[in-house]
Amino acid sequence: MPMALFRDAVATVPAYAEFLRRNAIDPGRVADPAAIPLMTKQNYHQVFPLSERCRGGRLESADIVALSSGSSGRPTVWPRSAADEEAVFARFEQVFADGFRAAERSTLAVVCFALGNWVGGLYTLGAVRHLAGRGFPLTVAAPGNDLDEILRVVGELGGRYDQVVLLGYPPFVKGVIDAGIARGVDWPAYHPMLALAGEVFSEQWRELVASRAGADPVTDIVSLYGTADAGVLGNETPLSVRIRRFLASRPDVSAELFGDARLPTLVQYDPATRLFEEIEGGTLAFSADGTVPLVRYHIADEGGLFPRERLIERCRREGFEPGDGPDLPFVYVFGRSLFTVSYFGANVYPENITVGLERPDVAEWTTGRFVVRTLEDDDRDLVLNVVVELAPGAEATADRRAVAAESIRRELGRLNSEFAHYVPADRQTPDVELRPADDPEFFPPGVKHRYTRP
Repeated sequence: MPMALFRDAVATVPAYAEFLRRNAIDPGRVADPAAIPLMTKQNYHQVFPLSERCRGGRLESADIVALSSGSSGRPTVWPRSAADEEAVFARFEQVFADGFRAAERSTLAVVCFALGNWVGGLYTLGAVRHLAGRGFPLTVAAPGNDLDEILRVVGELGGRYDQVVLLGYPPFVKGVIDAGIARGVDWPAYHPMLALAGEVFSEQWRELVASRAGADPVTDIVSLYGTADAGVLGNETPLSVRIRRFLASRPDVSAELFGDARLPTLVQYDPATRLFEEIEGGTLAFSADGTVPLVRYHIADEGGLFPRERLIERCRREGFEPGDGPDLPFVYVFGRSLFTVSYFGANVYPENITVGLERPDVAEWTTGRFVVRTLEDDDRDLVLNVVVELAPGAEATADRRAVAAESIRRELGRLNSEFAHYVPADRQTPDVELRPADDPEFFPPGVKHRYTRP
């Protein structure tokens, strides 16, 4: 696909031809995909006008646009056509047909992603309606991320179907499950299934949520891996979940396979529509056709690839039989590299937090350095944690923690449109820790500072 897509983009996309010219690439001399320069949001999408990145230089060839938020909070526009979404619909069909058996069970699908032009809600609503149009006995409800409306829909309609599928960001859907339990919802009676996206979650989290919902953790809880740029790129299958659960129980094998103590999301993908590459340094790129073609697009997600048989054979050598599953390769993903953390599906950028710490009532007793990360509390709920470095001699007080937390919350909501729309209001205030200057754990002197941590 890369060479065919490359030649087509050269011939039909004005911005891509200019992109190659600026990189001193003669497209007629390119015979090896490795010679094609990597495309990024910074060197391509933010450089060339939107219409010139579309085929024929025509934005009006798109059927719809979706929005995602960049580091400045200014939305990025992603044009789509119906043809672009066929590859995404195939991934949803694999989840609903193979995992949830929704082709043979009447299903109420409840879209819990934020609605509007935001990419998650648009894609999900379109994909699930497509399945209904294909003959699945499936009805879609789209309350968005309105907790009361979600529970009202489930309560009024859920009992009329064989099963209910909740689609949303993992921490938000867990909040729906927990709120329902508090209000007396008998989740097992609805035979719930969960289709999740936007976060890496632990197998302990999956087990906890499955137990509260009365769901099977292997077949009933599925993670989708996607980006605003190209939609769903891959999805968990019962095979990938079984392997991941085994690796969670064998951290020694996991660390050897993935080169990291963290357990990544593990999904399968179709190389005919989304062809991944592992770039030197342990990040991912992919090629995908669409209204805005992406040729060796470097998304900077940390991760890598495994051929199907290689990963299965390794499991067998360790005494674990993973069983059957799709004949598709695996991609594993840790998430964004050094620059962001994902929280309720929103990319939280250090630049946004910096502004909160630059307000006069905070800047006078902080250095401006911080570390942002997501943690799980004792109830496996996701928490946005910000460790802030105090100015030399400044004291850590409860009042200062509260002031910093509120300042960060206010600026995140103002600057980052994803954060404002995706994160529930009662989860938007971060947990702030105040550490002394040059704290050895978070702010060691003489070391290049990292503003995010996994």
